[in-house]
Amino acid sequence: MYKPQNPPSPTDHRWVGIASAATYAGVSTKTVRRWISSGNIAGYRVGPRLIRVDLAEVERMMRPIPTIDGAAVA
Repeated sequence: MYKPQNPPSPTDHRWVGIASAATYAGVSTKTVRRWISSGNIAGYRVGPRLIRVDLAEVERMMRPIPTIDGAAVA
């Protein structure tokens, strides 16, 4: 079994811009900006204009939809 020499630590981030985060989640850039302003995800300013988000936070926004029998669809 393959075991990487340096596994990623919990502090590793996958920083992307707002447009990339929106494409990844299948939503508009306005939705990502609303998530940031409401505190659902954190936005990080890089310089005076650039905003970055961590894709792990975007992934945490996604939740499975429960079915009638109570099980979530994978």
